[in-house]
Amino acid sequence: MAVLSSSPKWPTLPDYFHDWALVDVETSGLRPGRDRVLSLAVITLDAHGRQTGEFSTLLNPGCDPGPVHVHGLTTARLAGAPTFEDIAPQVGALLSSRVLVAHNAQFDYDFLAHEFARVRSWVPVSRRLCTLALNRLVGSATPDFKLGTLAAHYGVRQDRAHDARDDVRVLSGVLRGSLGAAERLGLPLPLLACPPRQDYKPYVPKSPCAYRNPGLLDAGGPLVQGMKVAITGDTQVSREELVARSVAAGLNMMTSVSRHTSVLVTNDPNAASAKLRRASAEGIPLVDEPTYLGLLENVRPGQAKGAARAGTAGQRGMAETPGHATTAPPTTAPSIPAQSATAPTPPTAAADRSLAGRRVLVLGGTHEEAAAARSRVADLGASAAVNLSARVTDVVVLRGGEADRRMSRIASLGLRVHDADWLVAPAPAATPVPGQSVTGDQPDTAEVLVRGAVIDLPDLDAAWTVAATWGQHTACDVDVVAFTLDMHEQVAGDEDFVFYNAPEHPDGTVRFATDGPTEQAVTADLERLPLEVSRVVIAAATDGAATFSDIGAIEITATCGIDAAPIARATLDAATTERTMILAEIYRRGDGWRLRAVGQGYDHGLADLARGYGVDVTE
Repeated sequence: MAVLSSSPKWPTLPDYFHDWALVDVETSGLRPGRDRVLSLAVITLDAHGRQTGEFSTLLNPGCDPGPVHVHGLTTARLAGAPTFEDIAPQVGALLSSRVLVAHNAQFDYDFLAHEFARVRSWVPVSRRLCTLALNRLVGSATPDFKLGTLAAHYGVRQDRAHDARDDVRVLSGVLRGSLGAAERLGLPLPLLACPPRQDYKPYVPKSPCAYRNPGLLDAGGPLVQGMKVAITGDTQVSREELVARSVAAGLNMMTSVSRHTSVLVTNDPNAASAKLRRASAEGIPLVDEPTYLGLLENVRPGQAKGAARAGTAGQRGMAETPGHATTAPPTTAPSIPAQSATAPTPPTAAADRSLAGRRVLVLGGTHEEAAAARSRVADLGASAAVNLSARVTDVVVLRGGEADRRMSRIASLGLRVHDADWLVAPAPAATPVPGQSVTGDQPDTAEVLVRGAVIDLPDLDAAWTVAATWGQHTACDVDVVAFTLDMHEQVAGDEDFVFYNAPEHPDGTVRFATDGPTEQAVTADLERLPLEVSRVVIAAATDGAATFSDIGAIEITATCGIDAAPIARATLDAATTERTMILAEIYRRGDGWRLRAVGQGYDHGLADLARGYGVDVTE
């Protein structure tokens, strides 16, 4: 399993010197906490890339091994293998005090975290590095970012895909090549802090309600299957039992109150809970626990969810104006000033596309000047980069940009450098830059979207990922979140708000991932989204009092699969005072789904944005 001697030299940048633990797991499924690890391999390297240890084993998970056609691990083959509890101390020793490295590292880390939690322990690492995220930053001219594709790109032999022992050997070569590519660009590594956690809990799915919501509970009337029920305050019967009995009766139990709640159960209607305040504002009826228990004895049949409601999704789509965003601030949110006058606007049909296929990095200038330059880049058909990568073909230097720390690296790479006047009437490219995507074997074919632009998503049976990336030298934090909305632009419950502390919807259809300090992503499984979901809104919020003038531009990419090449990208700038921004929305249009690049910012914070969509936020 040793790294081949013909591999590239280990980088010399001191910031790249770490002790590494390279990990690959094969699993019985894709859901940490529900599915189990079937095989595990670890290679340890020192700060200079020399191998210091290795370990691999099959594991007996005590459950069905899942997709045998993928990993080849049958129940019979795993029967005599050790359990994770047997090897946890040895694995912990290999990981301890090292940076964990994996391809799609959140997947491997989360599975390990759950396995360690099952044996009442935790993953003994404080930082991790995702080679998938690193290569997205590098921007190598590859058709996708799958491990096998990157192995071929970096000259690493792959013998057996989805074999943990071979995959971790391949990973060692990919890491070496990736670090070398990152060093040539002068990139800081996307190391992500992951302090040891023991709070991982086994996955407990929430069964989706099979019935449509019939509306409010009538005074003196019966409960009907599909009604949305919330509970607040203390109860005589345990909350868990109340919920279980309600679900068994066909009711839709919610964790928050919205305009669509049918009834709120409370034994203290005068309490000052947020749910009671919202119920009062929305006119939601209240019943006490004894009354509710009596109603549970005779719940009327409801209407099963079936075909799409006639005229809803289709009529919404037909009412849209092409090229303009339809997402407005929710009606319950505070009044927010419109996007500033410096915001980019969609190009006309006759727009100049002379920079099509180019990738342009803008340095310097005020926030407004840089935003206007990036808008012009998109109008000319190019994509505006937020970081230096191997795909950058041109650099525009605005006032003060000559002092940017990346200028020396840009000069050594021989990139074309221009002033602001170049964007007024860009001259055709002169001699192609060696190694750049404009002349490479695998050019960036992602469609460039301007603010408000819409594309149809071609594969409706797949999971689509919208990833957001911002400048690596940004000093403040950004939080990416997602809201799963109904036709009234409201969440059905708090679980429809997906973010760092609640990274997965209970039914698994929407998931949040953090791949690095400046990259977060939301994945939506379109085929499995409930029929009542009409829209998934993806937003970003700054931390504390910071605004998007402190962050700069955010680039979003849309991919069909975690490690696929982007099919679309957009670079979005908010105005100087804004603290939240709607990045994109995935929404139903007739029988299909569409993606819109939105780029609409608001001055209020994330809590106000969430409340506007019906999320019960406690500050």
